[in-house]
Amino acid sequence: MSEKSETIERLSVFKTYKLYVGGKFPRSESGRVYEVTDSKGKWLANAPLSSRKDARDAVVAARKAFGGWSGATAYNRGQVLYRVAEMLEGRRDQFVREVADAEGLSKSKAAAVVDATIDRWVWYAGWTDKIAQVIGGANPVAGPYFNLSSPEPTGVVAVLAPQESSFLGLVSVVAPVIATGNTAIVVASEKAPLPALSLGEVLATSDVPGGVVNVLSGRTAEIAAPLAAHQDVNAIDLAGADDVLAKELEIAAADNLKRVLRPQPVDYFETPGIERMTAFLETKTVWHPTGSLGASGSSY
Repeated sequence: MSEKSETIERLSVFKTYKLYVGGKFPRSESGRVYEVTDSKGKWLANAPLSSRKDARDAVVAARKAFGGWSGATAYNRGQVLYRVAEMLEGRRDQFVREVADAEGLSKSKAAAVVDATIDRWVWYAGWTDKIAQVIGGANPVAGPYFNLSSPEPTGVVAVLAPQESSFLGLVSVVAPVIATGNTAIVVASEKAPLPALSLGEVLATSDVPGGVVNVLSGRTAEIAAPLAAHQDVNAIDLAGADDVLAKELEIAAADNLKRVLRPQPVDYFETPGIERMTAFLETKTVWHPTGSLGASGSSY
């Protein structure tokens, strides 16, 4: 036997990407996959091609998780979201590679996108226990009452992630939905789903309860149609839909009076306002009698 050590070429371990539904990682029930390529057409991975059944399963998971997540304190939700940012920071290099491949960016530009994405997640984590103070409050009324308005989450929200911004845009539409107590079914970018599927892995290893965020990959139109028509979906964000698909989904959503956030041009690098949070909140107003109002003021 030769004393010289033989050089053995090592085979890479290719990653198997899966859906993220109900805190678990199933393959599509259809067994289908599709090829994901980079900006130059180079094969990157096979991603699950979700079916209508996968979409319905995700709605069931999101509805099951809604009670616990919406019932948690806003402060606790902020802690959980901040933990996600910690996990994203720890896997920063992985996301830099995936974003660079997905969007055809240089490593430095992809790093800037990932850093902005992590900062965006922290930004929304900080809003969880502040949004109620900004849009709620005591209302002046002509009568012996306290009149208080406070925001409540709408429920289960379907989110069509932006097609071109596979990570920063994704987080910019998902984080405000769950920060305010809703649960989400996310349809990842059709051509660049890998950062979204990896985000599912981050959520699973953080403190986010299973079912709060469910991530599906595949053909946007095929997955979005049953979600828009689903009677147990309360709202839909059409960020990742083109004009033709958006119109079709709005018509389907009208059947159970879903809240609809229409697609609009957005610079995801700019600091967002609170519009994406308030879009999926409803206002609850409580009237509380205080007694009669006399000449000297109200009595209790």
